[in-house]
Amino acid sequence: MNAIDKVIARINELSRKNKTVGLTPEELVERDELRRQYLNNFKSNFRNQLDTIKWAEDEENGENGGGSVKH
Repeated sequence: MNAIDKVIARINELSRKNKTVGLTPEELVERDELRRQYLNNFKSNFRNQLDTIKWAEDEENGENGGGSVKH
């Protein structure tokens, strides 16, 4: 299990606990931090995927000089 899987497992655990007995103030802070970590990881992975996309039109015109596009 990698680090992000552990973050997701803990978020889910806190979510289940919140639905049943509620969370302590410390757990609320932990949940918010874990959610922030998850979203930052998601955004980073998504941006990396976008950065690797090659436009077919650019390839046809030979305009893809190997550079990366910043979004």
